[in-house]
Amino acid sequence: MISFSRISKQYGKQVLFVDTSFQLNPGEKVGLVGPNGAGKTTLFRMIVGEEAPDEGDVSVPKRLTVGYFRQDVEEMSGRSVLDEAIAGSGRLGGLHHELESLQQAMGDPARTGDMDAILARFGEVQEEYEHAGGYGLDAQAREVLAGLGFDQERIDGDVGALSGGWKMRVAMARVLLGRPDVLLMDEPTNHLDIESIIWLEAFLTSLPGALLLTSHDREFMNRVATSIAEIDGGEITVYSGNYDFYERERTIRETNREAAYARQQAMLAKEQRFIDRFAAHAAKAAQVQSRVKALDKIEKIELPKKRRVVKFDFRAPPRSGDQVAVLEGVTKGYGRRTIHDHLSMTIRRGERWCVMGRNGAGKTTLLRMVAGVLAPDEGEVKLGASLKMGYFAQQALDLLDPDLTIEEQLQLDFPNESIGVLRNLAGVFQFSGDDIDKKIRALSGGEKTRLAMARMLLDPPNFLVLDEPTNHLDMATKEMLISALKDFEGTMLFVSHDRAFLRGLSNRVIELGGESGTDAQPHLYPGSYVEYVARTGHEAPGVHA
Repeated sequence: MISFSRISKQYGKQVLFVDTSFQLNPGEKVGLVGPNGAGKTTLFRMIVGEEAPDEGDVSVPKRLTVGYFRQDVEEMSGRSVLDEAIAGSGRLGGLHHELESLQQAMGDPARTGDMDAILARFGEVQEEYEHAGGYGLDAQAREVLAGLGFDQERIDGDVGALSGGWKMRVAMARVLLGRPDVLLMDEPTNHLDIESIIWLEAFLTSLPGALLLTSHDREFMNRVATSIAEIDGGEITVYSGNYDFYERERTIRETNREAAYARQQAMLAKEQRFIDRFAAHAAKAAQVQSRVKALDKIEKIELPKKRRVVKFDFRAPPRSGDQVAVLEGVTKGYGRRTIHDHLSMTIRRGERWCVMGRNGAGKTTLLRMVAGVLAPDEGEVKLGASLKMGYFAQQALDLLDPDLTIEEQLQLDFPNESIGVLRNLAGVFQFSGDDIDKKIRALSGGEKTRLAMARMLLDPPNFLVLDEPTNHLDMATKEMLISALKDFEGTMLFVSHDRAFLRGLSNRVIELGGESGTDAQPHLYPGSYVEYVARTGHEAPGVHA
């Protein structure tokens, strides 16, 4: 289907690919992994013809349709969400809108003289549209948009009124509706909630076409990908299994290679000792020369590159009182809509509450009220004694000074800490080498998230309130964060769409909107997310296993 034959590619001194080959076959679901900057996006861009290799060939059959979901979304306005999704969905979307314009032309008195041509074209378009299943397109578009979290009111609303994250979902719907032969998806889960991620998993696994995707969501990769292609050191290596299999197999291969390297080094040292010992002996000259030539011909084994994982011992937070937060009869609404209706709950020291709920159930609103950012309309939120709160939300990223470097921001926050401690902290959150000198204004969303978390955890609070802390974090950073927070001795209240984060950290669950998703009163579960899934039969409200 799509093949890369002995391609090489570099930007200046940065080498991405060196004489490497890779093939994407019909129906394959391939997860693309590798360090930041390894060349994953470049591979996508070469498939769609936006870039070319410096050497080698990229072969894409001409009749193959390719859909590409990327992180940068163009401006959308002037249409409903539904029309925008259909308009960009490939050939079928184009036919849909041409039919609409032809129908308008047929009713336009000024176009009477062109009516024969209009009717002839309408017949051609209608036949092709019907043959391609176009009359189900409206219903398909509504189904896809609903799966991505849009309610009916928003589907028929103005696309220009949406936030950037929701426009990203519209862009994804367009690509999915096109049902291309090959689907390229760059971090599709970044702007989705857990319900939409689970829907997308089912949609992608049911597609007959090929799929090549990147994702920092381990569970998503495990469920969707049937093989993993790793880009590292200029090469692409394929592992026939899901992400967990890839990690196990990669560890085995690294161990075997290290053992082979050690054996070869021992053999080389032995041969070198013979050469050094008898180099001056005329009687052994032929043997020495023979061994020198043999050593020159041996292909040297290189040690596998070790993924650098920096450990950091986060300090223990001060002890809080037993009652951390008490909500009594809390009511909050927006306009005529009541989000929370006389909500009462107590959060005790050591509890780790994960907040579940459908879109609009009030997850972020609850966190903002507990954090004191938002006042309830009725009722009271009382915080306990000796409490030091750390509140993380995406808006917290705006509090970083864009004119400072990472190192300067950390020095400003922690003037009594040594440069060594601050650099080690930065390294834990994947800022190494010259990264620490980057200006904050130049950081990506993921880099700002990492910096904000680093600032919070060096001097940890005893009550963490976290709203989607794993957004834009890569798997290595997420796993480090889960590992660090497992040993956290304080209390947590958090929202996350990452199931590894939910499983790894929660010991209490509050489901807003109740089990039906429409009940006014929430359900409180006294166990972990794993126990919640086992008890309710679903991974998220409204999503049934």
